[in-house]
Parts: sequence; C-alpha cells; structure tokens
Amino acid sequence: MFFGHCVVEARQLDLRTNELTMNNLKNDGPDRTAQQSTAYLVLRNGPMDGTVIPLHAGQNATIGRATTNRIVVPDEICSRNHCEVFCDDGQWKLRDLGSRNGTRVRGEAITGDYALVEGRQFQIGNTFLSFTFEPDGALADETNMLREEDTATEIPVRHDDLTLDIQEARPEIVHRTGKTRYVLGITEAISSRDRAGQEAQRLVRLGLKMGAANDVRSLSEIVLQGLFEVTSADIGAVLVLPSNTAIKRPTAGQLELAAYKSLDSRPFERISDYVSDVVLETRVAVVALDVNANDRFKASDSLNAMRAESIICAPIRRDDRLFGLIQLYSTNPDNRLEADDSEFVLAVADQMAIALEGIQERSRLTTILERRENENKSLRDLLKIETELVGDSDSIRRLREKILRVAPTGATVLIRGESGVGKELVARAIHEHSGRTSGPFITMNCAALSESLLESELFGHEKGSFTGAISRKVGKFEQAHQGTLFLDEVGEMSPAIQAKFLRVLEGHPFERVGGGIEVRVDVRVVAATNRDLERSVEAGTFRKDLYFRLQVMELFVEPLRDRRSDIAILANHFVERFAKKSGRPVHSLSPAAVTALVNYPWPGNVRELQNTIERAVILCSGDTLGPADIQLSALGAGDLRIIDDKSRAAFRPVSVDIIEQEHILATLEWTKWNKSQAAHILGIERSTLDRKLKKYEVERPRH
Repeated sequence: MFFGHCVVEARQLDLRTNELTMNNLKNDGPDRTAQQSTAYLVLRNGPMDGTVIPLHAGQNATIGRATTNRIVVPDEICSRNHCEVFCDDGQWKLRDLGSRNGTRVRGEAITGDYALVEGRQFQIGNTFLSFTFEPDGALADETNMLREEDTATEIPVRHDDLTLDIQEARPEIVHRTGKTRYVLGITEAISSRDRAGQEAQRLVRLGLKMGAANDVRSLSEIVLQGLFEVTSADIGAVLVLPSNTAIKRPTAGQLELAAYKSLDSRPFERISDYVSDVVLETRVAVVALDVNANDRFKASDSLNAMRAESIICAPIRRDDRLFGLIQLYSTNPDNRLEADDSEFVLAVADQMAIALEGIQERSRLTTILERRENENKSLRDLLKIETELVGDSDSIRRLREKILRVAPTGATVLIRGESGVGKELVARAIHEHSGRTSGPFITMNCAALSESLLESELFGHEKGSFTGAISRKVGKFEQAHQGTLFLDEVGEMSPAIQAKFLRVLEGHPFERVGGGIEVRVDVRVVAATNRDLERSVEAGTFRKDLYFRLQVMELFVEPLRDRRSDIAILANHFVERFAKKSGRPVHSLSPAAVTALVNYPWPGNVRELQNTIERAVILCSGDTLGPADIQLSALGAGDLRIIDDKSRAAFRPVSVDIIEQEHILATLEWTKWNKSQAAHILGIERSTLDRKLKKYEVERPRH
C-alpha cells in the first residue's frame, strides 16, 4: 500500500539555468560530457509523475524522508536517510545508506555502489525514480510496473521556497495521515531490528498499559509518556470532548485538557486551535512544519511564543465517534516531527480510542449499576404509590388522584406540608407514574448545606475551582439528566442560588463552578417546602419569579392529626413492614394500643408514627403490640386526650383534685397500671406520679 505522495525538495535549484541547459540539449544534440556531468531523476509515480530533479557532478544528492536531505521524499516506507546518487569519475552511481527496506532495482535490493545507466529505474519505499540524461525522452522499458493506490492527501512538491501548486508563501500542513501501517500491515516482512518492527513492539507494550488504565487522566498520561519515548516531541497534550454531550461538529474550544507534558516544565496554555480545528473537521492526522515562519499560525495560535517548529495533531477516533485529539510539538529545528512520526502517533491514538471507549463504558455501566442498586434499595424500603401513600381518608384519595393527573405532564410541581408528612414519597410517586420512570430519581435537601456547597452539589464543579476540589464533580442536575430531581426545603435557598436555579428551570444551560463550558440537561424538578413561601416573598428572602415558576402545580399533604382515620391503617402497615425487617413475631396491635395512637397529636407526622412503631416492634415481647409497648413523645403530651366514658360525661361540679385523681386512675387503667407509660402520657415524672398516688391514697386494685 502506497501511504503518501512524495514531497521532493530540490535544494539550490536554478530554474533559469535548468531551462537554458534543456534548450542547449535540444538545439545542440547529444553532448556526452554535459550528459555525464548533468543528469536527472524523474519521479515515475504519484500525482507528481514526470517531475524532473537535476543532478550535478561533484554534489552528492542524498534522498530520504528527513528534511536535511537534498531530495526530500516523505514516503512512510522510506527511511530518513535512504540512499544517495553521486558521480564518480564520470560514472553516476546509486548507494544505499543503510535503509530499513533497502534500495531496489528490478525488485532486488542493491549492495555496494550500483552503476546507473540511461533509463534505469530504482525504488525507495513505495516511490519509483528513473535516472536519465534526457528528461524529455520516453522511458518505456521499466514504466509498466504495478503501482499501488495512493491513500493520502495530495501535497505540493516544493523546490526551496517555490511550490508547484503555489497558494501559500510558506509551508503549512505538509502531510496528512488517515490510516496507519501498524494496523494495515506492510507487504514486506519486517524484522524486529527494523524501526517499524521496534515501534510495533512499543505499540503493543503501550497498548497493554493503556488497557490497564482506570480513568481518562491516567490513560492520557500513559499515552504522552509513550509518545515522548518514540518521537522528538518536547511538548504534548491530550484534549478530550465532554463524555456526556453529543457534539456533531466539535471545535477546538470545546476540548478539555486531560493531560499535559512538557520536558522543560512550562505551564499549559491553549495552543494550536487552527490545527485542532483542521483535524476535528477532517479526522485525519496532520504534520505541520515551519510553524514559526507561517503567518497563519502566528495570527491564530500562541505557537509563536512557544517557538514550535513542527506539530503533529492526531484524532482520537473510533468508527464514527470522536473522543478528542493528541497534540505533539517540537521546538527543536534540528529534530522536527515528521510524517513517519505521525504514523506511530495515529496508531497510538487509535489504540487510545479503544481504551477510552472502554473507560467511558465502564463508567457508564458503573453509574447505571449504582443507580439501579439505589433504586432497588429505595423500592425495597419505599414501594410505589399504591403501597406507600397509605390511607383511606378523603385527603389521601384526592392526593392520589392529583398525582395521577400531574405525573404524566412533566410540569414542575411544588409539594407543601409539614415536616414528616411524606413529601418525598409524593415526589417519588410523581416520578414513578411519569414518562421518566426509567430515568434517575435524585434527591437533594437544600437546607443541609451552606450556599457555596449547595451550588457545588446542584451544578457540580471543576477541578481546582476551590480549596478541596481535587477532581471534577458532576452536580445533581447532571445526575438527574432525563429523570427527576427532588429538591426538599427549597425555601432555604439563598438569593444567589435561586437566580441560577431559576435559569435552569427556564431551560437555560448552566456552568459548573469554576468552569466555562455550558451544560444542558433534561430534568423535571419537583420541589418541596414546609415554609410559608408567600411570607418569604413579601419579606424579600424568596424571589417572586421563582415562586411563580415553582407553583405551576401545587400539591398539599395534610398533617397526620387532620386525618386520624389513616392512623390505624398506617400503624398496621408499619407493624407488618418492621416485623418482616427485624424478624419479630409481632402481627397486630391491641385495641388499646390503637386508641393510644389515634388520640396522640403526632407533631412529627407520619415519620414519627413510623419510628414509634419500629421501636415498639423491636421492644415487644409478645405477638401483639399493647399500650405498654408504645412510647410516645412528651412533645405531644400537652395535646393528648384520653377518650373514655368519664371524659365524655356531663359536667360535674367537683374540685380539680377529684378530676386529677380520676384522670390519673383512668390513665393507669388504660396502661394496665404501667406507671412509666402512664407518667409519659400524663407528661409528668414517674416520681411525681408516685407522690400523687400517695397523696390520693390510691393503690393498684387486686384482682
């Protein structure tokens, strides 16, 4: 396979003298002396077929890929210093300079000095040149050789500062590589002593190291270290596109630095956007030389300050996907990066794309696995609406109906109610009955963090954006992409966070803390609060426009004390759940226990009831929960009303002591004379209860 067209540079060429010499040859006929002292090489294949290079006796014409040669042939199979043509005592000769694939005549590699004759054709790499004294003559004897198809981009042939295709005053990109021989293969057998063989071995070893990398940064550092060992680069960078965004036509400005290496420890700076954009557009590797002399680079890049002499920029690609770029720079004019280096860099980039795809896929699968595990855990603990929004009161039935109507719409929802009423359960029910049920359900308590930490948690941050930011963090909005984000205690947001939050709610992109790249997400927001937002708006602590934006749909969850008919249903539901969880044999509540629960005001709402039942199940010694097993908080003791026949009796003109005595006795009878439980219900200490019993000369009746 012919991997590149030839770029032939004939140094110290006098075009005017050449023209006169050609005219003399035509007008005066053969002059063997002139013919012996002046000969020509004719390029016999590629788009520059027929290009004539003059040879002068007394001047060795070295041929190879390196720019130090008189005749530059950037053929990937050609060695840096491949061969030379010279005149010795009137005889023109060809000598191989220890090239890796040899200099061939009629398919055989030459040894020693080979005498050239009129019309003799020789091969270096995939390039064929003919030796002649008459460049206009027909060379039909060896021109019928099989020519392989060219796969590289056409490059103009340069004669010093002139090009055959004159469009730029200075050279720019001198080579493009779309494929690499390390994956295509070479027709000739390559021994391990050849450079290509050695580089192939390096590529294998480097590929093994890349496969062991666990993250993008370590992978990029491995790649740069490997490239620095093979090429003459002294500056290198790996830039990648954001993994969570789909960019059809990426530009250099969207690339993010993954790793950077410099032999002289200079700091990183954005470099070579011009070359990067070319590679992102064409998706082929390019080599650019004479960078400092080129006005286009000076105008568009910071390469002038870097003093870069040559560049290799290769795409990190796999099939139709583009992951980013590898950029290498050489600041040494005597050791430039060349076309052969680009072959190896592109091969490494292709291997890196495979490793990078694997890292991203593992990250994606890990994220999905963690999400599924969290969802499964949540579903084990908190089932869907039919089992979690337990109750048969009118308010719960109306709430269920509203959820079923609101959930499929995708509208922003504001859930209001006291702490502990189950606002998160309502939000989860909305998510489960929406079109986003397969997406993530992410929760965030806005009252749990300071303003700066809340912004970082919601929107994420970049590495180094503040003290302690040792790596990039993806915020809750990005985590909830294509799902639902539940923000509890949204009324606790500071005004600065409210402004940024409002923009996201309105569909605008946001930036991570310390970042400059816009991030767009598709998230449904469900917010909750137990604060009086109207009063906060009037006080100026909550934005009015955010208030109206959140209030697209409002759901109110009533406190448990206002739906007492649900208490017994919820209590039995929790008994069943916690009995299974703890392995206890409890299966029911006694009527007296139910009465105690129903008559308690539940200041902590459903959450308090749940905790009370869990504690009772754990401490219960039998299979039925009784009043003695239930420990109620003193917070609600002031509102406790023991409902019995005496408390419902008509008014009696008796003293407070008699009423207190009757009330204490009724409570003791209700708790089966459990003094600790009775004291807890009465809201007094156990010792106080004993003193009152002694005062009233009351003793436990013997049955």
